[in-house]
Formats: sequence, C-alpha cells, structure tokens
Amino acid sequence: MSTCDWRKSSFSGEGNNCLNLASAADGTIRLRESEAPDTVLTTTPARLGDFIRAAKAGEFDHLNP
Repeated sequence: MSTCDWRKSSFSGEGNNCLNLASAADGTIRLRESEAPDTVLTTTPARLGDFIRAAKAGEFDHLNP
C-alpha cells in the first residue's frame, strides 16, 4: 500500500487511542486505529458519509452497553 497522509481529529489530543483517516489516490478513504496501524479499512466517501450520518442519528446507540 502506498504511503498515506494520515490525519486524526484535533480533539484526540496526544493519546494513542485515535481513529486516523487518509484520502487515497484512488479516491477511497482509509481508516485505521492508532493502536493497530497495520490494520486498514477502505471505504468510499459516500459510504463513510452514510455511516457518520447514521451514527449522528443514533442508529448505533443500542450497541453501547
């Protein structure tokens, strides 16, 4: 995999428990957990947008213990 310009939220601070995002040359979005940087998920901007909207709408609240 080519090198990506990984970014994390400014709200994450200096900790190591962060979600990192990168935009790949092929137009996809790459996601990784800072504690497991070798595991990378790939999605499209549209699908990531759908997921974020669903999370904001509370569609995953039932998963929180």
